[in-house]
Amino acid sequence: QTLQRFQLSGNADAEPLSRGADGRARPGPASQLSGGASAEEACVPWSRFSAWLECVCVVTFDLELGQAIEKTSICYLSFPDSYSGCLGDTQFSFRLRQSVGRVSGSWFGEEDKYNRDAPLILQKELAHFYGYVYFRQVKDVSVKRGYFQKSLVLVSRLPYVQLFQSLLQIIAPEYFEKLEPCLEAVCNEIDQWPPPVPGQTLNLPVMGVVIFSVSLVFQNLLPAPMVLPTIHELDLFKCFQSVLIHLQMLWELMLLGEPLVVMAPSPTISSETVLALVSSICPLRYCCDFRPYFTIHDSEFKEYTTRTQAPPNVILGVTNPFFIKTFQCWPHVLRLGEVKMSGDLPKQVKVKKLAKLKTLDTKPGIYTAYKTFLHKDKALIKRLLKGIQRKRPSEVQSAILRRHLLELTQSFIIPLERYLASLMPLQRSVTPWKTPPQIRPFSQDEFMATLDHAGPQLTSMLKGDWMGLYKRFFRSPNFDGWYRLRHREMTQKVECLHLEAVCDSDLLTWTKDKSEVEIVDLVLKLREKLMRARKHHLPVKEELVEKLENYIQIVISSLPEDLQTVLHKH
Repeated sequence: QTLQRFQLSGNADAEPLSRGADGRARPGPASQLSGGASAEEACVPWSRFSAWLECVCVVTFDLELGQAIEKTSICYLSFPDSYSGCLGDTQFSFRLRQSVGRVSGSWFGEEDKYNRDAPLILQKELAHFYGYVYFRQVKDVSVKRGYFQKSLVLVSRLPYVQLFQSLLQIIAPEYFEKLEPCLEAVCNEIDQWPPPVPGQTLNLPVMGVVIFSVSLVFQNLLPAPMVLPTIHELDLFKCFQSVLIHLQMLWELMLLGEPLVVMAPSPTISSETVLALVSSICPLRYCCDFRPYFTIHDSEFKEYTTRTQAPPNVILGVTNPFFIKTFQCWPHVLRLGEVKMSGDLPKQVKVKKLAKLKTLDTKPGIYTAYKTFLHKDKALIKRLLKGIQRKRPSEVQSAILRRHLLELTQSFIIPLERYLASLMPLQRSVTPWKTPPQIRPFSQDEFMATLDHAGPQLTSMLKGDWMGLYKRFFRSPNFDGWYRLRHREMTQKVECLHLEAVCDSDLLTWTKDKSEVEIVDLVLKLREKLMRARKHHLPVKEELVEKLENYIQIVISSLPEDLQTVLHKH
């Protein structure tokens, strides 16, 4: 295979265009500010742009120029490999690990208001970037190889696949015709957008089109409106139409964080299938790594293909047949082809033995030895297949599918949530003068004992070995991630209850018969509590915080002047 060489116009290291003194756009570093529309933030160059995008990349296939920059991962991931045969315009997505040592913007992590308010599935990535690609390959006799090949890539930490792919459909064709001036204008327009705010409707103008948020609706101001009902949800039915009878197996593999390779005929099918699989266990967060489009040039290629250790917990979307040989030792491989019809219905792939995954012309199928814990939902499959025969719209089929997967995941998670709630200390045990009580540790045996009377059978009709599925889940990264998140939330809840108890107590009366050392110790502990409440954004009423601050000042004023001076300084 010929090594593909690319030129990257612009900077792949988060340096979108910025304005010069004359007001024109020029390359420059992106501001690391997420977005508020305050006057102070508006003064910071590219703050609003950076709330939506990390950078915009233009990647050009050039045989002679070679690697113009070091960011080869973005270059290779921005082009379909030669086996895909993508002529015309192609759209797909990839996900890229952030460079080691790179510092995230100051708005990420605990201080990030967006992530505090956004649902898990819409939260910004802290250690990865998404790349949304619009690739064009057309015949061009003026080019040595006879083809014009170029990609426009939007790099962002936001998982808004539908929004950004729809945005590319508007700006990429214009860019390929008008080049840099068009891109400069678009970047300047995005820099005028308000920041993404969960639950709000936002006007997002670009090139004569206005996009609205929440379910971000596109409204073309010139002809009739074009509606985009979601910013992130894919057409699940389109993604799963050839594996409908194996949905239960795929859902369990995602729930358990099993290693899975998706081999597809194009990066579009590869990336959409991987993202659809990850979303299938929503509202549970998928805590493993996933790569919607993965190539042999990826920096993690050696890490993910080593045979000296067990395959990692990751989903890889690939298109190069070379991977069939590389991933023979992986436990689960989903080989997809172009969708074929059997009468009115899409032909369903079969489950096959891994030993048959050997030749480059391997037929479509799920190559695995995995046996599902739960039985198939035959009523759902029948309903979906009947919907195809009745020409039911794909979006309706997707809604049926999404609701089924949501209810299945919730039926699995509700018993865990119910048991977790029982580990919380009683509210009456939270007193102001004692350290907050501890949350009881999670006991798998204790939880399993609750399933007989409070298990998933209360909300799901599916039969099978639910207990076996829970036992396997406890060994998965998804359980670890879920438990860490929920334990942190519970710890913060106990902190809030303790803070409220302290605010409702009579601090001044308590200090009357206490020594200066004990009073100073109290002041320091209360200050630490306030600092933690602000740092972790605990949901405590502002009036309670102000009341506690006033208490602290009154207590300090009761101390000798020398101690007051010391405490005011610190």
